[in-house]
Amino acid sequence: MIATITSKGQVTIPAKIRKALRLKTGDTLNFVLAADDSISVVPYRTSVTELRGIVAKPKKPRSLAEMEEAIGCGGSE
Repeated sequence: MIATITSKGQVTIPAKIRKALRLKTGDTLNFVLAADDSISVVPYRTSVTELRGIVAKPKKPRSLAEMEEAIGCGGSE
């Protein structure tokens, strides 16, 4: 498939490629340049370990009963 680079350096990824790679708006791509000057473009997937610390700990621990009640309410609490 062929794509054209705009004056701003942007390229539209063909829909068939986006679907095959399960890409959506806001996804990040990793461009890998090989020794033979070929390029691979792969989705950049964040490791689960990199997500550590993004959610604050609750100020007070919740009891098992409180957690089960929240689960029963669909987590809306």
